[in-house]
Amino acid sequence: MSLSVISFTEVGIRLSEKIAEVWEGEEVLLFTRCTAARTGTAPSVRFAPQSVGQWAREQMERKNTLLFIGACGIAVRAIAPYLTDKLHDSPVLVMDEKGTYVIPILSGHMGGANETAGQLARRMGAIPVITTATDLQGRFAVDLFAKKNGFRIENREGIARVTARVLAGEEITMSVEDGHMEPDTTLPEGIRRIPYPPEQFADLVITTEEGNFEAALLLRPGTHVIGMGCKRGKEAEEIDAFIRESLREAGIESRQLLALASIDRKKEEEGLLAFCRKADIPFYTYTARQLQEVQGVFHASAFVREQVGTDNVCERAALRACGPGGELVYEKHARDGMTIAIARREWRISFEK
Repeated sequence: MSLSVISFTEVGIRLSEKIAEVWEGEEVLLFTRCTAARTGTAPSVRFAPQSVGQWAREQMERKNTLLFIGACGIAVRAIAPYLTDKLHDSPVLVMDEKGTYVIPILSGHMGGANETAGQLARRMGAIPVITTATDLQGRFAVDLFAKKNGFRIENREGIARVTARVLAGEEITMSVEDGHMEPDTTLPEGIRRIPYPPEQFADLVITTEEGNFEAALLLRPGTHVIGMGCKRGKEAEEIDAFIRESLREAGIESRQLLALASIDRKKEEEGLLAFCRKADIPFYTYTARQLQEVQGVFHASAFVREQVGTDNVCERAALRACGPGGELVYEKHARDGMTIAIARREWRISFEK
């Protein structure tokens, strides 16, 4: 949820401060293992008293993006004990102390490390060192495609099978549930669409429907967004229980979730972040103005508007995250300082990079 930067020398500290100055978007957290940070460093740089490995574990548990300013070996040794798989590992990058190169070393696509490397390179005047084969060859990357479209990967071993065929220059077939792709959609080179449901083996099947599909890779679109507001410091257990109960009442399964959404002042609310980590979904936040711009009829509250700048958080946030065509399927419910609503999105396929 944040960009966590760790340095090891005074030169690295200064570089990390420059990164924080130019970075836009997610919060930047600065750490260092340089002892000079105990006295002469700006308050924004925190001395990490634990080992580098322990620091890495804490940041990975929080699903933060890790940036090591130093040697690749330090990063590899620090993260090695905590790796799981390519669908769940945190993005990890390395930058040298001169700020010349930035290297994504883990979770380039699903975690967005490659994209982060490109952003850092542009802002810092560095050179991104990208080693992902599909990126280097400008080919279709099925895992990145799934992430950008909000699709859950049902069988991760299929990623390698499809990617191998793409890199070998072979044609791959795609079968998409009817009504979710425009007829005139331009497909990437090397992809051929076949009818749905497929009557033959398909390399890629995209559907919300149940069934036994003969496919190398099965993608399930996330169809529902939870919108939520809560009092500051609400216990994670209470938030989790309220969400689970609401999902049961709405007849929605956890595997159907696309994201959780709220107002930007809740972006560091630990209870909401904890649920997202547990459910393995992103947490989107919006300004009061962005929420107020959402069109519709809502359970408005003058008190809430006075406090946060918008008359409703949960319903507006759920619809805002759905995008065009979203609709509320579970209107505002409130309990013990928490509000929740659930919206269903109209999922569409996009091949935009």
